[in-house]
Amino acid sequence: MHGELATPGITVAASTVREVLQAESIDPAPNRAANTRADFPHSQADALLARDFIETVTLTGQRPYILAAIEHATRRVRILGTSAHPTADRVAQAARNLVMDLEDAQATVAYLIRDRDAKYPALFAQILTDDGIQVVLTGIRMPRMTAIMERWVQTRRHELLDRTLIWNEHHLHRALREFEQHHNAHRPHQAMNQAAPLRAVPEPLDPEQITRLDIRRKTASAKSSTSTDTPPELHG
Repeated sequence: MHGELATPGITVAASTVREVLQAESIDPAPNRAANTRADFPHSQADALLARDFIETVTLTGQRPYILAAIEHATRRVRILGTSAHPTADRVAQAARNLVMDLEDAQATVAYLIRDRDAKYPALFAQILTDDGIQVVLTGIRMPRMTAIMERWVQTRRHELLDRTLIWNEHHLHRALREFEQHHNAHRPHQAMNQAAPLRAVPEPLDPEQITRLDIRRKTASAKSSTSTDTPPELHG
């Protein structure tokens, strides 16, 4: 700011520049250029995507796998399919579907993080590489490298599978589709200031704009009211 203002011949004090930057929530240099390890993933979130296989069990004894992906920046989840036998052809087709979904959403994904599961064929990485997405493998026994995906797996288990009896793979696929819509369109996320991946936080209501406010109260009946019994008299 000193340099830009010096061009037209305006001189300002350093304290004035500091106050202007702080008013706009901008740290003065050199703190503005500082970047910690905790800040780095947040600054690169728009380019990160995680993907994983999740095993589940149905009432009929089947063990289908859920193939899902999640965007780090928006927390948007994509259910790419379910299969009790995730063959190489099915996994490769799921990769093609993911690429088309990302293109339709105009997502700027550059890296896909996945574990070292043997169910991923070589064609899986080739399809993503041809679209400009580099596949990054996690370290051995390092689930924290896909912490956002692991957190969604826990949410899916607690909010869906632990509360729903899944009969077969078709039922699982339908339940996951409904949960995907709920997660992306309605479920608030603390990391996004209680917004949903596809729903922004609405503007706060102005009390002066509320023209009518109905408050409904249920009248308590005599049976529901609490009464205090009078203790019996003591006879000497």
